[in-house]
Amino acid sequence: MPSPKLILASTSPRRQALLAAAGIEFELGDSGVEERRLADEPAAEFALRMAAEKALTVSRHAAGALVLGADTVVECGGEILGKPRDHADAHRMLRALSGRFHTVVTAFALARGGRVAEGRAVTSRVRFRELGDDEIDAYIRTGEPMDKAGAYGIQAEGGGLVVEVEGERDNVMGLPVNEVLEALRRHAIAPRGHGG
Repeated sequence: MPSPKLILASTSPRRQALLAAAGIEFELGDSGVEERRLADEPAAEFALRMAAEKALTVSRHAAGALVLGADTVVECGGEILGKPRDHADAHRMLRALSGRFHTVVTAFALARGGRVAEGRAVTSRVRFRELGDDEIDAYIRTGEPMDKAGAYGIQAEGGGLVVEVEGERDNVMGLPVNEVLEALRRHAIAPRGHGG
């Protein structure tokens, strides 16, 4: 009997790489969902709502397939830091993160047939070293911060800004792999070479 099909409702190269590295076979589906936070919505609730909306949107057009949606939110000092609008916004975010701990919440949701089967938000804490303005500007010029929540990517050059991670590094990259694999197993999807 063939394994159930999994669709990743994400255009994120990082999520695709993490899922592939875990040995999971999947197809891609872009949800097109716009990420908008409700007034005073806590970070974990926002991330979980977005993950569910992405999974549901793709699920409605994918009969029988299990759909994985995910969303990552960065929070520092009570402010949600989304993807920067421009270089000045990226600089403001990185200046705010400099020398401090911040929270990274990645939520994921699994949907099938237009219904959410399960979802979870996973939290990590990350501490940046002190950053100078010239260093921040040089990092922004790499282009790396512009499509990432909180204006950095821990898996590439942005990793050099980080001095400490409490929790899973994969979660900071955009997918809490261990939790996702556990959830997928409950829906009969296992890594290659590991029968369900």
